[in-house]
Amino acid sequence: MINWLQSLPTYSAYGSPSYFIYLLIALIPLMIGLYFGKRFSWYEFLISFGFIFVMFTGANIPQGVSLIGYLVYETLLVMSYFKYRQIKNQTSVFYGAVFLSILPLVIVKLTPAMVGHSSLLGFMGISYLTFRATGTIIETRDGMIKELKWWELIRFMSFMPTITSGPIDRYRRFAKDYQTVPSREEYLTMINQALYYLFLGFLYKFVITYFFAVKWQPAMERLAMMHAPHFSWPVVGVAYMYTGNLFFDFAGYSLFAVGISYLMGVKTPMNFKRPFASPNIKEFWNRWHITLSFWFRDFIFMRFVFLATKKRWFNNRNALSSTAYMLNMMIMGFWHGITWYYILYGFLHGLALVVNDAWLRFKRKHWPKHKPNWFTNAIAIFITFNFVVFTFLIFSSFLDQFFFHHQ
Repeated sequence: MINWLQSLPTYSAYGSPSYFIYLLIALIPLMIGLYFGKRFSWYEFLISFGFIFVMFTGANIPQGVSLIGYLVYETLLVMSYFKYRQIKNQTSVFYGAVFLSILPLVIVKLTPAMVGHSSLLGFMGISYLTFRATGTIIETRDGMIKELKWWELIRFMSFMPTITSGPIDRYRRFAKDYQTVPSREEYLTMINQALYYLFLGFLYKFVITYFFAVKWQPAMERLAMMHAPHFSWPVVGVAYMYTGNLFFDFAGYSLFAVGISYLMGVKTPMNFKRPFASPNIKEFWNRWHITLSFWFRDFIFMRFVFLATKKRWFNNRNALSSTAYMLNMMIMGFWHGITWYYILYGFLHGLALVVNDAWLRFKRKHWPKHKPNWFTNAIAIFITFNFVVFTFLIFSSFLDQFFFHHQ
């Protein structure tokens, strides 16, 4: 059995044209059903299982086993807390449930730093599934989730289009979409939007990303390494090439996930909204990896502000918001990995949010009648964009090799 599984081809999500051909063919009966007002739940389960299965065959079999174990663990945990919440609401139990829900992810993230190799518990998408599980527990605590069934939770957690890299949905929003079937007119509009997202995703991920990732970024890195560890103009080129590579690759993937979700009758939220047109760093995080930044905003930043206000930890509102910004972005940095470049990346973005708020307060106090114009807005966009490019250079890990492993 194991030999047979290892001999099967492995398809990464949205990784090749053949994957799309097989997926779109498989979706046709589901789309016909939605067009006629029917959602074929069992058929959707079968094709979702099939495409998740082929992601975890071959060399990825251990990850597939970890995924199954993880889903069983999180389902038991979330359902247990949901049943408990119908009776009691102790804070210690809530914190315990949240801790247990993020524990597998913490182990996966800490293992490489502690023992030098990846954890056996890890699999593609564990972060995004953890965000869904933990968010469901938090919304259950808040009384927002009134009904929860185990098979609906598994369907939400393992929703095939978004299982490996998001976008990160919320249970209530997903369940509302899934429990209703769009009208024929609405579904035709969704198909039209889906086709646009898929074509744009192809342009981003398979055309533009090719030039950044295959042609331009490697060439810049080779030139930069010729002068390592001393800075040169090619290092600046690496920063811009990596930024383009990261954006078009990830935005392309997200467009695929949203497009396929729409074909399946689910309006998965968008993940990017012209982030490089942002006039400040706060606006950037409202446009970049939106579902992740909003998850951190709602479940870490806002809850810390609420708790700190309730406990009267701060006498100054600005000190409270600054601390919350730093905490939020440092946790995001650590989430990416226990390395100096991820942690520094989170620190710099937290600091930028603090400085941005201070600047806005300064403007309100000293220039209350000042109105932004096209020139000042262009300068703001230019500064924000280049700050992001600089921090993405740090995030890329290239400087780790540039400074410490160049020989």
